[in-house]
Amino acid sequence: MVKVGIIGGTGLYDPELMKSAELKKVHTPFGHTSGMITVGKYEGVDLVVLPRHDIYHRIMPTDINYRANIWAMKELGVTHILAPNAVGSLQGQIKPGDIVIPDQFIDRTTKRKSTFYEGDSVCYISTADPFCETLRGLLTKSAKELKLKVHPKGTAVVIEGPRFSTRAESNLFRSWKADIINMTIVPECVLAREAQICYASIAMVTDYDCWKQHAVDTAEVIKTMKENVEHVKNIIKRVIPKITDADCSCKHALEGSFI
Repeated sequence: MVKVGIIGGTGLYDPELMKSAELKKVHTPFGHTSGMITVGKYEGVDLVVLPRHDIYHRIMPTDINYRANIWAMKELGVTHILAPNAVGSLQGQIKPGDIVIPDQFIDRTTKRKSTFYEGDSVCYISTADPFCETLRGLLTKSAKELKLKVHPKGTAVVIEGPRFSTRAESNLFRSWKADIINMTIVPECVLAREAQICYASIAMVTDYDCWKQHAVDTAEVIKTMKENVEHVKNIIKRVIPKITDADCSCKHALEGSFI
């Protein structure tokens, strides 16, 4: 049985997306989730929607309780997670307004818990390919069907935030051949892998970070994001009915991960 989770950022809370919607509060061993969880259906598919920063965007990236959020998704039976993210571009060919479906990340965070296993067990999980290939393919195909400018792969640098990069940092990341920069993909995708939930990011490009002459600012990010949020919603609506319960390597991620 397929149950799709959406962990949304600012601007992606759409109460009209679901039928028979109701709010749930899920208690987890790791504390509170970022907000109340909405459960319902879209096109007959069970949906679970969670605001990443809470509905008023009061939680900064480092303080998001990623473990509670993913644990709650697992507790509610979620099998696949679609995760919209706002990102900056580190390459000229990736323009504001484009969509990127990342396939790799470089983790530059330092303060976040990235595993559920502490104490009795240590989980050495593989993140060689950290995003679900099946979901990535569906997202890319759907974006193309909608005639959107989509990049089918990309490497995301994930920084601690909430500040934006210095020019030196931005140019360093460019020298690493990274494509986009973000503050929330890690450890969210890593924890989803530990939970054996298929996970893919839908990255909305909002700016050029600061490697170009014009430095990024919050107003610019929000403006571009508002212009493109409908595109992401349309991708999600198109993808949800296409997701199947076919076997996937994500569902076997814990096999051989413990010593």
